Amino acid sequence: MSGSESPPVPASAPRPSPRRRLDQRALLCAQVDLQVPFPDIDAAQIVWHGNYFRYFEAARAELLRRIGYDYPQMRASGFVWPLVDTHVRFIQPIRYAQWIRVTAGLTEWENRMRVEYEIRDRDTGQRLALGATVQCAVTLDGWELQLASPRAFLDLLEPWL
Repeated sequence: MSGSESPPVPASAPRPSPRRRLDQRALLCAQVDLQVPFPDIDAAQIVWHGNYFRYFEAARAELLRRIGYDYPQMRASGFVWPLVDTHVRFIQPIRYAQWIRVTAGLTEWENRMRVEYEIRDRDTGQRLALGATVQCAVTLDGWELQLASPRAFLDLLEPWL
C-alpha cells in the first residue's frame, strides 16, 4: 500500500446512517397522486423540467389546505408568500401516463416557509426527484418583507408543534 492509499475498511465497520425520510424530519406532510398528462412531456419523451414545480405546487397546496392556510386564507390574513428560492434534483425520468406520488413536508416555518418535496413512482415507490422551495411572507398592502412568520400562520401550526 502506498502512502496515498487509505487502509481497507473492515466489513463490520459502521456505515453512516442514511438521511432521515421526509416524513421524519418535517413538521407535517401531505401528498398527492398525479398521472402525468401528455402536454407535460418534452421532445425526449420525459417530463419537461419546468413541470416538476407544478407537481411540487400541487402537493404544497394540499399541505397548506391541511393546516387551513390555503391561498385564499393567506390573502385574508394580509400576507402573500412569494417564492424566493427553489431547487430540484432529477433522479430518474418521469414519463407520460406514469402515476407519481408527490410528498410535501414543511421543514421550516418560524422565519420563512421551507417545503421539501419527494416524487416517487406511485406503484413501485422508486424515488424520481427531490426538491425544495422557500417562501417568505410579505404584506399585501405594500409588499413589506416579514423577518418572522406572521402569527396567523404560526397559530395554525400549533397542533403539530
